[in-house]
Amino acid sequence: MREPLPEWPLFGMAEDVRSALRQARAAGQACALATLISVEGGGPRPPGAQMVFAPGVVAGYFSGGCVESDIADHAYACLADGAPRTLVYGEGSPWPDIRLLCGARIEIFVERVPADDPALVELLAAEIERRPVTYVSDGYARACGPELSPWPEAAVDKAYDPAQRLVVVGGDPTALAIAQLGAQAGFETTLVRPKGPEAPPPIAGVAYRRDEPAQALAALDVDPWTAVAIATHDIETDHAALKAALPSRAGYVGLLGARRRLMGRLAELKADGMAESAIARLHAPIGLDIGGKAPWEVAVSVIGEIMALRYARASGRASTTSPAASAGAPADRRSNASDAAKTLTSDES
Repeated sequence: MREPLPEWPLFGMAEDVRSALRQARAAGQACALATLISVEGGGPRPPGAQMVFAPGVVAGYFSGGCVESDIADHAYACLADGAPRTLVYGEGSPWPDIRLLCGARIEIFVERVPADDPALVELLAAEIERRPVTYVSDGYARACGPELSPWPEAAVDKAYDPAQRLVVVGGDPTALAIAQLGAQAGFETTLVRPKGPEAPPPIAGVAYRRDEPAQALAALDVDPWTAVAIATHDIETDHAALKAALPSRAGYVGLLGARRRLMGRLAELKADGMAESAIARLHAPIGLDIGGKAPWEVAVSVIGEIMALRYARASGRASTTSPAASAGAPADRRSNASDAAKTLTSDES
């Protein structure tokens, strides 16, 4: 008999279930991996959302409470007999007493994944090595690797990107709020405060570095899944951080500071020989325009902008373009284009 799900579903706050898969594997346990493979009529979770079940391990969610307990029963049955199954909830479900309040119809594929399964081993290795991979499974055979194509019997075809990372350069309350909210939102977060205190900030889930921005970013090996938020209120440190971050592979670079000083900062970068294509990647002033200036308000605007750009890129929307590269703006004024889309949260420095 399985353990009941916790009354407070904190397990549902895990968007990425790879840590739960790793936890089960470390314990030598097979896990039940449940994947949402079809959604009709709208729903709280998109296709590809997942849950993991194993003794002492549960992560992810599909409906916010409507079906999770029933799925857990099927997951443990799958662990016992090893047979994959497809669960249907909503219209056409064999369990009409389990209703989806959102009115959707969802299909969930449940499979037993042994702890030593080669596809699982590769999936977790790719996470550590920050390699994007695709996981394909029909419930009996599984494969994981770059750009795999599903075979006809496959039910799961899911792409896994490296975990999202956030590097915050700074040490004042606003920088701390950005770092803390980023960690709470699931980013692998590092705070960089050059020559800062030896003791790290007392914030759970935030790593800490005291070296200069160039050394810190080089050591962290920033990649397209890394966002860099520069919020130091120190012109020289900001400049050093921009010189290191803008030419890098970082997927997002944002700068906290007053709009009235921005053109001078960009001119300094250009005078240092930085390419306009790199300068145009800058999001400045940083964050969405929510109108607030308090540390948590700025943090919400910054994390919101990073997430919005991530999903815009995934969907191919035009809003992936950096505000600093808005079409039609003269080259020497690109960073000041589309002021209506810029935040007021950072107009002080």
